[in-house]
Amino acid sequence: MLLAFVILYWVISVGIGLWAATRVHNTKDFAIAGRHLPFYMVTATVFATWFGSETVLGIPATFLNEGMHGVVADPFGAALCLILVGLFFAAPLYRLNLLTIGDFYKQRFGRSVEVLTTVAIVISYLGWVGAQITALGLVFNVVSGGEISKLGGMLIGSSTILVYTLFGGMWAVAVTDFLQMIIIMLGMLWIGGEVSGMVGGVGAVVEHAAQAGKFNLMPALDLKEIVGFVAAWVTMMLGSIPQQDVFQRVQSSKTEKIAVWGSILGGSLYFLFAFVPMFLAYSATLIDPGMVQALIGQDPQMILPRLVIDHAPLIAQVMFFGALLSAIKSCASATLLAPSVTFTENILRPMMGPISDHKLLTTMRIVTLAFTVLVTLYAINSKASIFKMVENAYQITLVMAFVPLAFGVYWKRATKQGALLAIFFGLVTWLSILIAGPDDPFVPAQFAGLLASLGGMILGSLLPQWVAHELPGRDLHAEMHLRTAAHTGHVAHHG
Repeated sequence: MLLAFVILYWVISVGIGLWAATRVHNTKDFAIAGRHLPFYMVTATVFATWFGSETVLGIPATFLNEGMHGVVADPFGAALCLILVGLFFAAPLYRLNLLTIGDFYKQRFGRSVEVLTTVAIVISYLGWVGAQITALGLVFNVVSGGEISKLGGMLIGSSTILVYTLFGGMWAVAVTDFLQMIIIMLGMLWIGGEVSGMVGGVGAVVEHAAQAGKFNLMPALDLKEIVGFVAAWVTMMLGSIPQQDVFQRVQSSKTEKIAVWGSILGGSLYFLFAFVPMFLAYSATLIDPGMVQALIGQDPQMILPRLVIDHAPLIAQVMFFGALLSAIKSCASATLLAPSVTFTENILRPMMGPISDHKLLTTMRIVTLAFTVLVTLYAINSKASIFKMVENAYQITLVMAFVPLAFGVYWKRATKQGALLAIFFGLVTWLSILIAGPDDPFVPAQFAGLLASLGGMILGSLLPQWVAHELPGRDLHAEMHLRTAAHTGHVAHHG
């Protein structure tokens, strides 16, 4: 019966995604929904994209093992990322009316920076999408009672998500995300109420977790611990800012104000609801301690699904797995679309010469298909946990793409030479520590890479310029400030 409900929900949601595909007529519709999304839909797609498999399966498993200290990257860093995007990046980027985040790097620093950052961004999606595909395999395996293997579930999930993403693009993602946000919220609250009744209320679980020391967020007063804590925090908080899926939600908004507040509210909702799965997983230690003990060292990601299957009534099971599938589908579809669009626009399109919009749209769809195959193979062969797959995904964008984006927006003196040195110093430092450094370095590789990238940008921009800084077609920094002035009504003397 549970499997029947899951299949029915799956078919309906795919059908809705295909219906949304009727609104796609050109590449702008496919990539950024024609910049027509209203506030409620932008908020929903920001929330639903972030609320993925790691939120329902990965974060609770890590919380049980390490407490609040272990989940500083997500949800704390992840939610702050979205809020920071809304506060500092949404408005200036929205005013530029670009198709991809790679377009910003091209217009601000030139073609070489565009290519390097785009490659980093595309690679980073392997881990994130791979985590969603892995989770789909797990869910189909659980709800079918083992009749569908994890491999079979991965193939079913990735192929069906591909169908509506391939045809509907950002419109399909946004419409299905709105539906899925509602299901996620209802499902999480419903199963939370059911589990709360089994353990004597929320207060009993919170008190037990507090006595077990699970709410200790801050690190010990040890320099190495503090550095590691900050590194974990900034990996997702800053490393996920220069991402195409975040940029798409900003650019898809109908107005600048929607772009700003949709990101802030979506991030805030994500932070609040991310604690529900943690509450559920810790409740399992009170309801079925034997099951938790058996799985905690073997496969802690299975604790929450096992709790629901073994102890919740059918309606609660339907609500939970509906919410879980919604979380995975919304995240997977968005993260399949984002790298495909930016790879096509910023890597392939300049190589193809003059090209019609129809041919470009077809190319984007072909790349989406190819990326889905690639990431499914990656997920099948990856041994990392869902939480680690997502956390590690942002390291490459942290060390290569964040500093050029932040300084490109806010520092007028940032140059192409500075951006190239930021990318080179960040990447070389990160890889050197990963490959040749100690197993447990004093400064984590990604944090050292971020600091090196920061130094590269400042030195490269202030030293004599050996690399010509040519802004192709438009001075983006001046344009952002002119448009900012226009919005505040102070452009009288800029003519």
